[in-house]
Amino acid sequence: MKASQFLITTLKEAPADAEVVSHQLMTRAGMIKKLGAGIYSYMPMGLRVIHKVEAIIREEMNRAGAVELTMPVIQPAELWQETGRFEKMGPELLRIKDRHDRDFIVQPTSEEVVTDIARQELRSYKQLPKNLYQIQTKFRDERRPRFGLMRGREFIMKDAYSFDRDEAAAKKSYEVMADAYRRIFDRFGLRYRAVAADSGAIGGDLSEEFQVIAATGEDAIVYCPTSDYAANMEKAEALAPAGPRPAALAVMARTPTPGKSTCADVAQLLGVPLATTVKSLVLATDTLNERGEIVGSQVWLLLLRGDHDMNEVKVGKVPGLNAGFRFATLGEIEAHFGCKPGYLGPIGLRQPVKLVVDREVAVMADWICGANEPDFHMTGVNWGRDLPEPDVVADLRNVVEGDASPDGRGVLAIERGIEVGHIFYLGTKYSRAMNATFLGEDGKPAHFEMGCYGIGVTRLPAAAIEQNHDARGIIWPDALAPFTVVICPIGMDRSAEVKAAAEALYAALLAQGVDVLLDDRGERPGAMFADWELIGVPHRVTIGDRGLKSGQVEYQHRRDAAATPVAVVELPAWLKGKIAG
Repeated sequence: MKASQFLITTLKEAPADAEVVSHQLMTRAGMIKKLGAGIYSYMPMGLRVIHKVEAIIREEMNRAGAVELTMPVIQPAELWQETGRFEKMGPELLRIKDRHDRDFIVQPTSEEVVTDIARQELRSYKQLPKNLYQIQTKFRDERRPRFGLMRGREFIMKDAYSFDRDEAAAKKSYEVMADAYRRIFDRFGLRYRAVAADSGAIGGDLSEEFQVIAATGEDAIVYCPTSDYAANMEKAEALAPAGPRPAALAVMARTPTPGKSTCADVAQLLGVPLATTVKSLVLATDTLNERGEIVGSQVWLLLLRGDHDMNEVKVGKVPGLNAGFRFATLGEIEAHFGCKPGYLGPIGLRQPVKLVVDREVAVMADWICGANEPDFHMTGVNWGRDLPEPDVVADLRNVVEGDASPDGRGVLAIERGIEVGHIFYLGTKYSRAMNATFLGEDGKPAHFEMGCYGIGVTRLPAAAIEQNHDARGIIWPDALAPFTVVICPIGMDRSAEVKAAAEALYAALLAQGVDVLLDDRGERPGAMFADWELIGVPHRVTIGDRGLKSGQVEYQHRRDAAATPVAVVELPAWLKGKIAG
């Protein structure tokens, strides 16, 4: 490709609403153009990157035995009503009507449609296993779209769905996809981690997220530097402290803490470590009648160490809270504790509550909590002596750096990541809801065991930029770059020698199958170099009269601080080695 034939639309400044680096640089490099909130045109430069992503995905999915198809963006509501997601998914699901007043949705994902295909086409166990995938436009009506392609409303996603005869076969299909995903992300050339993820209401342990490591990532990735353990924050287990609970040494006392309503403020006032305090979180569960009306509520008190944060996913697994919970209202709190939040604790309650205690708190001694009275806290509190031993002890908190690794092989560290892929064992969640069955070897109908596997195709380039950039612009890995090599002739419009050398090198690289662009726009060197550093093409060759007189051109990788002189005759082989490396 020649630059004069291409559409290059770089900008010196990013738009005011571009908050993160990838949004700023993709806009400035002319890769995307905003059309509406969370909706972007993929400009030619950006589309080339997207096509590179798609090509790698297709090759590895096909290699893994998956079969590509395309499912409609607009889907009839009836299928989504079968699974209940038409009502349950909420406002993120864009619902529309046609001219006949029939309900449709704009697909955010395609479990319903692919399950409908399976129940019609896969009639016998002899046709299994099958894995069907698509690379298709999706739409989720985000309440607050932001960060460019990181959290847009319209996006491209690769979603795949496996169908198997039983759980054992489904787990084999899952492992095939897990291996394929590792090959895909290895080929992208990005630093990433595959982390164990929570499986939600479906249960089980077969769920992994693929996270691109980036300081700006929204997700916390927990890992052990001395082992292979890695999990997302929701999944990472906080082990129970080793050893018995220390003996009680202090006498419980009602201690004045005027105006100090947080654990941190109380610890500072009393001159004690924050880890000696206990925070109280009040939740509620509702009992509903057949009409969905609330007919009763139960208040729960959760106790966590003052320096720890509640993990809502873990709390949602506690028996009694696993059917759904909410934070208690101010009225419910005052009715049970006789006090507003800030001074709450488990001692001297007006009405009984369900008490759930984090593992750490269960082995604490001489701890501090609210006194259920403004401006007072209880100090020197101990289990068994001052209040009964806890009935329910569970892992309720987020892990922190330095916690013991669950695999027993070191301590945990935390880094930031951007989720760009997720693989998930679904079981029979959708096949049962849609009565999708096949005839088993015994001649009886059985529900498909399913898995789903997604990659955010348009999110991935943004994640790559968040990981790979500098003050001058993007730094693409070779596999994702819009062009692998750019030839920058200086004074091509004025020098026949430069033009001839540039054209010859361009033809030679094309013949080798190199994805090369010749910048024949006649730009000044400074402007030309600035464009390609912003766009992030990894390999640049500069051709000028001065160098040609000595038979040389200059090569510079996007990460190099300076250019390297290379003999013209050696350049094609030189570049081949650099690109291969």
